[in-house]
Amino acid sequence: MKPGIKAKDMDDVTVFSAQEREQIRGELVAAAKTDARIGGAAHLGSAAIGMEDRWSDIDLALCLVPEADLDQVLADWTSRLYRNYAAVANYDVRRGSILYRVFLLDNTLQVDLSFWPSSELRAIGPRFRLIFGAAGESIPAPVPDSNDLIGMAWLYALHVRSSLARSRLLQAEHMLSGMRDNVLALTCKRHGVASVQGRGLDDLPQDQMVRAAECLARSLEPVELKRAFRVTVDALLEEMQHADPGLASKLECPLGLMVKCLSID
Repeated sequence: MKPGIKAKDMDDVTVFSAQEREQIRGELVAAAKTDARIGGAAHLGSAAIGMEDRWSDIDLALCLVPEADLDQVLADWTSRLYRNYAAVANYDVRRGSILYRVFLLDNTLQVDLSFWPSSELRAIGPRFRLIFGAAGESIPAPVPDSNDLIGMAWLYALHVRSSLARSRLLQAEHMLSGMRDNVLALTCKRHGVASVQGRGLDDLPQDQMVRAAECLARSLEPVELKRAFRVTVDALLEEMQHADPGLASKLECPLGLMVKCLSID
């Protein structure tokens, strides 16, 4: 929202268009090419594989030359986003030595600028397209470990059980959501679609999408939370049969007891 705009004037604020996004992307790439502190750049995300749609964001990787001062580069590029493109907020995410600075513009466009140390620019998974400079040898995108997903799922299940038993319904729904997220990540991994942040859920086979929807609690009524819990436990047991049958046989009894103690038939 631009300074001085009140809620009643929201009709005057426009959401970004694809054309506007591409203009900003082009200007940022041009700025990177003329910044002597930037030795390479790449498109990340959907733009790297030609899959942008109306709601895609801008995701650029910028590789610093060895002598560049990261703090100064960050300050300068942050000023550019606020000065030229009406950024209203930014948030930093670190992935090892890479800093992702995520900007929100007042027209709701998301601009992700990641700053990579010298000589570390490389593809991590398929969503990478070099713009200029040199990239190192690509490496596979990290895949969530099945044992970690299973472990988190049964840990959440314990807290769903205790929250429901204590009539802590909002907490129960929160724990159920965490359990479901891990179970569905297992499903996505088994079917070879993206398992991070739910990105592959809509690419699952139809029967798996239906099962995923059944794991959702449709209300905070105890009977509905218990139903969704039962379905999610069943889904977890099924996924464990594919990922680790031995562990599935060990967990089948305690998971069944968690359901049974809540008087779910």
